[in-house]
Amino acid sequence: MSDSYMGGGGFAGSSSNWGQGAPGPNLWDALNQLRGMFEQKAGPRMGRGDVRAAVLALLAEKPMHGYQIISEIAERSGGAWKPSAGSVYPTLQLLTDEGLVTAEEADGRKTYSLTEAGRAEAEASADRPAPWQTSSPRDFGPGGALPKAGIELAQAAAQIQRSGTPEQVKQAVEVLDDARRRLYSILAQG
Repeated sequence: MSDSYMGGGGFAGSSSNWGQGAPGPNLWDALNQLRGMFEQKAGPRMGRGDVRAAVLALLAEKPMHGYQIISEIAERSGGAWKPSAGSVYPTLQLLTDEGLVTAEEADGRKTYSLTEAGRAEAEASADRPAPWQTSSPRDFGPGGALPKAGIELAQAAAQIQRSGTPEQVKQAVEVLDDARRRLYSILAQG
């Protein structure tokens, strides 16, 4: 690995003397690089069949609106898979067109329910694990708990950069350096 990620000071473009005196703009560059690594738009990619199967499985339990479906999938996958509205709503429309789902509008929201044909299709695949159970968080790319923790760490470091004293910045750099070493030691164990 290059100095961008290993012992050479943290991130590409960062200075190895972060905590000495007034921190420079390199901290912001490093934080933006970290955020960019985790906030890629690629997100978890699942096949259309997986979204379809997930929607049918959830609607077999109870009627839901689109946002509930998205939230349920995210919750049941432990945050590893959160399908976009751009994949769930077209799937719901397709299922409606196929006669597997009906939509009822109330209070400005469409609530979707399975038709008899939809219930039969959901029951036919009930013996298979739901899509959110078949893949590990590693399969989903940048989604999940680790990127979230990384972003939150970057936000805390940025807050210290903005409002901390030089001594607090120095302490924060020591904590981050230690955290980086400890993360690499986790990889070294396996």
